[in-house]
Amino acid sequence: MTQANPAPQSASTKPPLIKRLLAHQESGLILVIILMSLGLTLYGAVRPVETKTAIELPENAQVLLLDDQGTVHESGTIARTKIHTYRVQTGEDSKDYPASEIKNYDSSTGILYRATKLNPFLNKSNLVLVSKDASFFAIIAVGMTGVIILAGIDLSVGSIYGLSAIVGAMALQALPPETGWIVAVPVALLVCITVGTLCGLANGSMSVGLGVHPFVITLGMMAILRGLTVVIPQELYGTQSIGGFPTSFTTGFFKAEFYGVYPVPVIIMILCGIAGWFVLSKTVFGRRVFAIGGNEVAAKYAGIPVGKVKILVYTITGALCGLSACAYLGYYGAAETNAGNAYELQVIAATVIGGASLMGGRGTIIGAVLGAIIIQLINNTLIIFKVDTSYNQIVMGAAIIIAVVIDQTKQRIQARKA
Repeated sequence: MTQANPAPQSASTKPPLIKRLLAHQESGLILVIILMSLGLTLYGAVRPVETKTAIELPENAQVLLLDDQGTVHESGTIARTKIHTYRVQTGEDSKDYPASEIKNYDSSTGILYRATKLNPFLNKSNLVLVSKDASFFAIIAVGMTGVIILAGIDLSVGSIYGLSAIVGAMALQALPPETGWIVAVPVALLVCITVGTLCGLANGSMSVGLGVHPFVITLGMMAILRGLTVVIPQELYGTQSIGGFPTSFTTGFFKAEFYGVYPVPVIIMILCGIAGWFVLSKTVFGRRVFAIGGNEVAAKYAGIPVGKVKILVYTITGALCGLSACAYLGYYGAAETNAGNAYELQVIAATVIGGASLMGGRGTIIGAVLGAIIIQLINNTLIIFKVDTSYNQIVMGAAIIIAVVIDQTKQRIQARKA
């Protein structure tokens, strides 16, 4: 009796779903985010921070301070260590709070604060802060991804962001305070994005037209635009910050509150990420960007208008700087001369960590956004561990070096296998 041979596996059999997911660059970034978040959550559970929350007191309530004998003392006549109970007296009703539950009592305002333990990472305020801070440079990283895929670089994005914010703030300050968001928002978007677009257009046009490497052009533009960001408000307003925007632009739109959070900058980041992914992955323009980054000479022979594509990519990056600056104005309600300072480092770090190759021809928008979140998680880690913020730049530089070394190592291994 012969045993039938098993049917041969089809050559087109797909590997398991988990293996296919892990093969993507983004899956590794998501895993890093999950592990970092888990580690910070566990650390926060072991080392919670003490905070205080105000206890809502009824109108005309009086706070009485009692010692361990039940004797009532007036505020300022008993040491805090001797207080046993805080009694909130309202008419004939009263409610006692043990001193161990109370952080402090502010007699000048009549507010009683309860002591609470808080996970420094896993709390709503911190998570919203991480997402919001990441969104400002993640929006720019969407454009930077296209630049790096072209094997280019843009060192001026932080300065474009700052100048767009300053000029946008000037336009907003000129509007009447009662201006509605339906006017204020389009005005700010138009001004900020126009400034950013013109700066990006100048970067691309000079780089292509003069035949100079974009590193040199954008380095010079970085200095010029940063100087304008400082000079304009000082010469015209005699100050280093410009504010006084219509409230409809700030709390009425960009800092609108939904269930205790301010999600508008994060929503803009997500929309930009989706739009950038679609353009690079699903359009002819996106395929041309990858083709130029992979082999510019071959792209020219293939009939691709290399110069026009490069100029457009730098122009889009500038426009995204302006959009991010507009969100910054709406969230903080003012523009400062140091706005966007050192953003180019964070944006490039986010893009490279997200999988873009500085040699060109490779990169993803989703990876850039995830890279921005990782960068902000690193910043948040330094804050939670109470490390001096001066070390942020050191960590960002180290992150770029490590990411580039890993990328180069992977390319060498792949080349040997081929």
